[in-house]
Order: sequence, then structure tokens, then C-alpha cells
Amino acid sequence: MVAGASNRRSALDGRSESYSMKSPVLITLTAALAFALAGCNNAPAGTAAGADLKPSAKRNVAPDFELTDADGRKVKLSDYKGKVVLLNFWATWCGPCKLEIPWFVEFEKTYKDKGFAVLGVSMDEEGWQIVKPYIQDKQVNYRVMVATEEVAQKYGGVEALPTTFMIDRQGRIASTHIGLVSKKDYADEIAQLLR
Repeated sequence: MVAGASNRRSALDGRSESYSMKSPVLITLTAALAFALAGCNNAPAGTAAGADLKPSAKRNVAPDFELTDADGRKVKLSDYKGKVVLLNFWATWCGPCKLEIPWFVEFEKTYKDKGFAVLGVSMDEEGWQIVKPYIQDKQVNYRVMVATEEVAQKYGGVEALPTTFMIDRQGRIASTHIGLVSKKDYADEIAQLLR
């Protein structure tokens, strides 16, 4: 279990529960906001996606880790050097995470043969007991692991979910996103990093 995750979950879980169970209006507003963000295609060139990528010389190496995926296989970030990686810290109870996961499934399908991979790291305290059924139900097609406190700390403690790191082919962090980001911003960053 990830120490401190219960505090994060209890703080966020109340909001998650209120979105999903108590207020259909909030669900509608949240979905409308997500779709609006996903559809923001009219940003001037050089703003949204381009502005989020750090210049190559200012990128730090992504901390390596080794975790086990849902099939029991070891996953090391360093094994993905040479690929662009979208590293997503998420949880099954996180509303914005639920919006992003279908995008990541699509990105994995679209770009996997072009040197791209999505890696999901669940912050769920219940571990595989809750994560495996969730990823099967959502037909997640990328590798998912359950976090350890050590991995969470390597990535700054992961205080908010979702937290996503775009990692370039050299294994360096090109951008960091905390909270919900538009699908277009992710797609633009992936395209830039794959060039």
C-alpha cells in the first residue's frame, strides 16, 4: 500500500463520491468541461502543447523504477528508453482519471507501432483487488502497475491525481501534467516527441 494515499484518497474520495453518486448536475458539468477541453482545437500555434514541452536541454532524467504489471511481469521504465512514454499516476476512484483512460487506450492503439507506450501506475490502496477488475472492465490495452511509496516519492510524492509525465525517447521528462489535461494537448505532445 502507498503510505499517505489514504489521506489523499479520503480528501479526494469525498469529491469523487459526490460527483458520481450525489449530484447528476455535477456529473453533467464535469463531462461538459472535459468535452470542451478535449475539443479545444483552435489554440494559436505555439501555445498549448508546444508551450508545455520543456526545451531538450532542460529535461531531467525520469527516475527509473521496477514494478509488476497485471500479468505478473516486471516493468522497468528504463526498458522503454528509445520510446516516448506517457506515464500516468491514477486511481479507480479519481473522476478525471476516468475521463483520461479512454484517451490513453486510443493513444496506445494509434501510436504503439511508432515508438510510443502508455504506462499506468495505480495509486489505489486496495491494490490489484480493485485495479484488475477495473482495467478489465475498461479494456485497458496498456501496461498497468500498482504504485509503491518509493515510486510515488521518486515522482515528487504524487500529491494529486491524475499526474502524468511525458517522457522523451532519451528517458527524460519533457512535460508534467497535474490534473485533467485536454486530449488534444496530449496528442500534440505525443506527435512532437515522436518526430
